Amino acid sequence: MDTKLTLKLNQRVIEKAKAYASNKKMSLSRIVEAYLQSLTSENETSEFEISPFIKSITTGTEIPSDLDYKKEYSDYLIEKYK
Repeated sequence: MDTKLTLKLNQRVIEKAKAYASNKKMSLSRIVEAYLQSLTSENETSEFEISPFIKSITTGTEIPSDLDYKKEYSDYLIEKYK
């Protein structure tokens, strides 16, 4: 079940994050969700290369290697346009 979350962030960080998400053809929500999931995951390995931008706003935690971002994005779009 998805729940809405409101965050206060630096405007420049938000703009850069939105551009990053757009380039990756993912929603910013899904990227943040995947990152937060990786913070709380016990899985310490990843096959994904984390961009310098993400590294610059994180503490170096890796994205889970089992993340199927295409499925996540597809699920997001299905839910969004119901």
